[in-house]
Amino acid sequence: MSQKKVSRSNVLVALDVGTTKVCTLIGLINNKEIEILGVGSHPSYGLKKGCVINIDKTVKSIRCSLEEAKLMAGINNLDHATIGIAGNHIYSFNSSGVVAIKSKEVTEEDVERVIDAAKAIVIPSDREILHVLPQEFRVDNTSGIKDPVGMFGVRLEVNVHVVTGQTTLIQNLIRCVDQAGIQAQKIILQPVASSKSVLSNEEKELGVVLVDIGGGTTDLAIWKEGSLIHSQIIPVGGNHFTNDLAVALKVAHTEAERIKINHGSIIPENVNKSSHITVHGVAGMKPREVEQKFITKVLNSRADELLAVIKDIIESNNLDRELNAGYVITGGGALIKDLVPYAEYVLEKPVKLGYPVSFGGMTTVMQDPKLSTVLGLLLESLDDDFLESTITEEEPRVKEKDIISKFSESLKSVFKEIF
Repeated sequence: MSQKKVSRSNVLVALDVGTTKVCTLIGLINNKEIEILGVGSHPSYGLKKGCVINIDKTVKSIRCSLEEAKLMAGINNLDHATIGIAGNHIYSFNSSGVVAIKSKEVTEEDVERVIDAAKAIVIPSDREILHVLPQEFRVDNTSGIKDPVGMFGVRLEVNVHVVTGQTTLIQNLIRCVDQAGIQAQKIILQPVASSKSVLSNEEKELGVVLVDIGGGTTDLAIWKEGSLIHSQIIPVGGNHFTNDLAVALKVAHTEAERIKINHGSIIPENVNKSSHITVHGVAGMKPREVEQKFITKVLNSRADELLAVIKDIIESNNLDRELNAGYVITGGGALIKDLVPYAEYVLEKPVKLGYPVSFGGMTTVMQDPKLSTVLGLLLESLDDDFLESTITEEEPRVKEKDIISKFSESLKSVFKEIF
């Protein structure tokens, strides 16, 4: 495939650096349209529980994923990307701020000042703020306002959700991305990105918990009245299910992963009690037969632990009554058989498997819970600030919904060619 030069101002790159895989998505804004040019995925070898523990291995994984996407796209001059971040170093909380309205009418400057006031809080010196997400504004005695610009009043208040991370761990991730040959232009909390691609506006309004089960962590994003009201990273993910099997069956990690995917289940009653499967031990050991119910018991124990943690988080924050839309589980770890119905039983709320939205005809190849985060990262890079900086002055501003409507044709052509 011939390499083509593409202006950096028109290219969107999303990079999901996870514990088990690094996924890259390349899109191009061209004449008010966006097309997906390339997708790359490579096993991740340098992270643990969402945090970089080996710079060189992480750089190699990122570079391989990028090169695969660049080769498919026919582009060799990528230099900026939107990066996802998670890990148990992430800590979030809610804050508020208040300012006097300078004139009788709320301006953009007033909004910026009140948000600055809300984030003017003391945090440990080893942490930095990643996001300050407005929940609602209040003008004098009127609350529940999403956009106060243009309203009249004398006092402006805001409630925000603040996301922080450990500075050194954020810098390690940025360094890995830089050494792989691309600049981290934006860093987005992964459950925020996944929410963008998986949740509907109605679900966010009603009250919903997004549960994104990755390889090393499970990321929570709790929404109510269209705003993020709580987020948290749980250091338990799909790899822990696999590791439990590897230890219980005394097999290699790759064999445990195969067993989990092909024969695993969470609900013991759904497994034939007399069913056995062949397990291949480590090198030099003969294959042996193992009862499938034993595998289910191992996976069920880990699911109980994870769901208990989630339930405790909801109850300790008094959020149970806020969840009218229940739970949406996504991510690669959500694909373990029977996890969704079992979660519905344990959590006592509606639970469904979350797929990325179709964007009006996206191929089924991309409608995979494993890709929820990277697709969300691409959509996050399409916010107003990014569009204003990437589209030339001669071109009218492109609305996100107009761009998304053009998603499908390019995806169809790319994935038809590959798969």
